[in-house]
Amino acid sequence: MKNLIKELAKTYAPEFISIRQHLHAHPELSFQEYKTSEFIQQKLTEFGVPFTAGIAGTGIIALIEGKNPTSRVIALRADIDALPITEANDVPYKSQNTGVMHACGHDVHTTCVLGATRILHELKDQFEGTIKILFQPGEEKHPGGASIMIEEGALENPKPDAILGMHVQPTMEAGIVGFRAGQYMASADEIYITVKGKGGHAALPQLTADTILIASNIVVSLQQIISRNNNPFSPSVLSICAFNGGFTTNVIPSEVKLMGTFRAMDETWRFKAHDLIRKQAKGIAEAMGAEIDIDILVGYPTLYNNEAVTAQARGLAEDFLGKEAVVDTEIRMGAEDFAFYSQIIPACFYRLGTGNVARGITSGVHTATFDVDEKAIEVGMGTMAYLATQFVK
Repeated sequence: MKNLIKELAKTYAPEFISIRQHLHAHPELSFQEYKTSEFIQQKLTEFGVPFTAGIAGTGIIALIEGKNPTSRVIALRADIDALPITEANDVPYKSQNTGVMHACGHDVHTTCVLGATRILHELKDQFEGTIKILFQPGEEKHPGGASIMIEEGALENPKPDAILGMHVQPTMEAGIVGFRAGQYMASADEIYITVKGKGGHAALPQLTADTILIASNIVVSLQQIISRNNNPFSPSVLSICAFNGGFTTNVIPSEVKLMGTFRAMDETWRFKAHDLIRKQAKGIAEAMGAEIDIDILVGYPTLYNNEAVTAQARGLAEDFLGKEAVVDTEIRMGAEDFAFYSQIIPACFYRLGTGNVARGITSGVHTATFDVDEKAIEVGMGTMAYLATQFVK
């Protein structure tokens, strides 16, 4: 099976590099992936793979049934949306949609899973069980396409025994894959605070509630929630990223707006921190004579890589690629809506190296110059296909 998959991945690599370039040139924002979805459906039809479209709007679920299809079910997931970034790369496949770019590698994820789908369909008479493939919209935007896919039954009929997903990693050379078991990526919640008070002349602060000063105290004080309340062995980050208020040099504004993000690796601490943030911000505002509105938008949960599933996936990757091509990856404070799946069924989310230092392909994700060494396509589709065939045994 391993050699068959390697041979097919090598044979189909040029075709799927072209598919990746097509997807890269035609990116679409979260929950607006209409043409992307149509293109994936077209390819699945060409491959002869049955599917259901319209899940979570533009999402697709495909099924590949091997021998004895009810014995075991494994799910593979790809995200299909792009980011609101204007591409700066001068390449033939540069984004044709101004202000939209596949700057997070979702074009690569989709291509690799689509390539694995073709390989698996051709080999379906040679493995047991069922492989369920999720092409998911809206990973980059709250509430996350994964949560909607789940609400609409993506993990039912049939219910997967486990789910696999991957993400590009530009700091790893193409040809390398990385794994980490246990807590892997952080939860991500959005914080919105509005400080309201009596504004007035800057020369007469005693007649005002100085919203700028109050908001500043809140920003500084909130950091103590992390340093004094959180277990230092459990990473957590609170960043206020926007401070908006005032319009001139001599007027204390009546309103200041703050926006930020809160990240955690522990779900219990996560929601305890929400309460502390509310209490501390409100207490400071009231003590200094202002009112406050605070909204904490609950976003993606922590991403947990099941230890047994991850150990099995890592071992299989070593078998397929060689031990030298498989590395450990670090905990990441970034967030991923694949986490929703990991909270429900055993999951493994791993990294696919896409960098090439010698060729200068080193830009990070979410930048206007992000690109990949397309050698990663063959590695990505082959590895995913091999993992799937072995997980359904």
